Amino acid sequence: MEWNILGHEWAAKLLQQHIARGETRHAYLFTGPSGVGRRSLALKFAQALNCTQPPAPGQPCGTCRACQQIGRMQHTDLSVVQAETVGGTLKVDQVRELQHTLSLAPYEARYRVALLLRFEEAHVSAQNALLKTLEEAPEKVILLLTADSAENLLPTIVSRCEVLRLRPMGVAQLQSELAARWQIEPEAAQRLAHLSGGRVGAALNLRAEPESLDLRREWVEDALRLAQASRRERFSYAESVKTKEREWLRQMLLVWLSLWRDVLMRAAGADTPLVNLDWQADIEQLAGRVSLPAARAVTAALEQNLARLDANLNRQLLLEVTLLDWPRA
Repeated sequence: MEWNILGHEWAAKLLQQHIARGETRHAYLFTGPSGVGRRSLALKFAQALNCTQPPAPGQPCGTCRACQQIGRMQHTDLSVVQAETVGGTLKVDQVRELQHTLSLAPYEARYRVALLLRFEEAHVSAQNALLKTLEEAPEKVILLLTADSAENLLPTIVSRCEVLRLRPMGVAQLQSELAARWQIEPEAAQRLAHLSGGRVGAALNLRAEPESLDLRREWVEDALRLAQASRRERFSYAESVKTKEREWLRQMLLVWLSLWRDVLMRAAGADTPLVNLDWQADIEQLAGRVSLPAARAVTAALEQNLARLDANLNRQLLLEVTLLDWPRA
């Protein structure tokens, strides 16, 4: 069985060669945007490391007990560590508990594998605590970290890992793969490829959760309406959603950011594929009504306010400031 990692064949080949040649590193860092396939690649690597019936050196069979359990993240010798919620904090106590586990010999597998997901959410103290393990990793231990960007981690963490930077596929290529591999209707495949920005995992998650597509549609339509709304209407909207969960608000701001980036690209005359393809006419109309500096300022402000939301600032005030930054089109 091949690794079957869509869009990251080069990374799969590199990791397979490390295993086949006996050159496996003690720590790897997989970076890239959420949904790009960081976790899938890390799990496939863990399967290849511990497969009991490899069809070829460095290849997992996918069917043995070890491969099946690792794929479900339930293997005895696989430790999965992450913040309790997306956008939360991975704490130092979690790292210390992991270090105790890694000090033990593998129970049944060839290697103990530690999978630290979304490690950009790790507190600085947690990152510093992991340094000792990265510097002096126990024998038969492999650490696999995922993060959105190496720049969001301590340089001392990054320097002790083999870094694999994963990037989204081309939108057209992903559209073709979705139609061919998953028999998705061409129109739906096109929509998913654009909405995911070429990230296969994100596209499949959207397909599996149609309610998230409905919610996304609401957020886009709200943003387009608010771009033409009065100050009073914008304040009223901020009041109406202030009690939503932080993750709900974060996802809404991310959708708004994708919309305003589309506007920015069209205002700049760029030929970049739109994320929100279903609203192409609205985006082009909005891009014709706001200046390029204004569109750039809105996208920058949305990025800053996403960070402020994670810092637990007052949500209603944050939303009011966000909407007041928008030019009235």
